[in-house]
Amino acid sequence: MNILEQEFYGRNTLKVAKDLLGKYLIHEVNGHIIGGKIVETEAYCGITDKGAHVYGGKKTLRTMPLYGQEGTIYLYSIYGMYLCLNAITEKEGEPQGVLIRAIEPLIGLDFMAIKRNGKDYKQLLNKEVLNLTSGPSKLCMALDITKSLNNTLFWGGEMYIAEKDENLEALFEINEIVCGKITKSKRVGIDYAQEARDYLYRFYYEDNPYVSKKDKVKLLDK
Repeated sequence: MNILEQEFYGRNTLKVAKDLLGKYLIHEVNGHIIGGKIVETEAYCGITDKGAHVYGGKKTLRTMPLYGQEGTIYLYSIYGMYLCLNAITEKEGEPQGVLIRAIEPLIGLDFMAIKRNGKDYKQLLNKEVLNLTSGPSKLCMALDITKSLNNTLFWGGEMYIAEKDENLEALFEINEIVCGKITKSKRVGIDYAQEARDYLYRFYYEDNPYVSKKDKVKLLDK
């Protein structure tokens, strides 16, 4: 597979956030290959970003992966039970990253359906299908992403991000949705972040039904 290497992540965080759209998040676990197309991301731009965990240069045990090398996996918990998946960007010591908010499920559909709903994919109602991976914690549950992956790397291990090639496409169990325009908008759930709550740091495919929330501000070229 055409797995993204470290150089992809070692760039401007906003550019990485946009460029991750249309790439494929894959997790190989217990003999299963599970994954889908990334359709929604958010950028968090380090110590000057009031929406970021490291605003003001904050360093804690929880945030240490943010200071790691580009391409590091950063997983954190919300509400004490749900995980959110991030890819660290820029360079080591520059704590910036991209939250992967939603994917379009394509590989391992029964695995995901059982993880999320306790039944096979073909038994799901349409609303359950669209709810499989349409949010940061939903996709972590569907892909069986656990805290053991925190502070590991997005290459050379069981979870990675890849570009589509023939080998990857051969694993698709359903036809993927053709995506067009990319939208940028405000990030979700950071009303506390003063002026940073208005930054247009969220990117998503306007016409993809797996996006967690559509709040159009401006269309960007694909």
